[in-house]
Amino acid sequence: MDFNFDRLQSCEDSFYGIVPGKGSYPIGQVVLPVTFGTPENYHTEYFTFEVANFKTSYHAIFGRPMLARFMAIPHHTYLVLKMPAPNGILSIYGDIEMSYKCDTEVVQVAEALECSTKATAMLVEAQKVDQDHLAIPETEPTPTVLQPDPKVKTVPLNVSTRILWR
Repeated sequence: MDFNFDRLQSCEDSFYGIVPGKGSYPIGQVVLPVTFGTPENYHTEYFTFEVANFKTSYHAIFGRPMLARFMAIPHHTYLVLKMPAPNGILSIYGDIEMSYKCDTEVVQVAEALECSTKATAMLVEAQKVDQDHLAIPETEPTPTVLQPDPKVKTVPLNVSTRILWR
């Protein structure tokens, strides 16, 4: 889908919750009509969307303001959204396979960002370490034959002696 960037208005607010632990800044915002239903029974409201310039598994995210304006009730377990309309209740059903795919993509993006952040932090710390401290010290090799500890006491046992160890 092509987007007309001429309709974009400036926006300075950041938003959170799309990529876990990271804030994002939109490149702008746009007001669009949102319609749920069929031609015989529908509900339309206008919403302001923040436009982000990064890849995500979502095309649009509706939050509490959308639910309040549509007077919608979500049921996350069954992926159903219900709301009033002029000719009765609208029920919008989600796609479980698509939902799973989106959740998987979000987790992968979050893990990649976390790994990238940790790798950058390790590189910064490694550059602070003096090169002389990076040499591996030479140590005597450990003996390959096991020797008994001199502190161990030998206790002779015979068939007539019973010792219970607990």
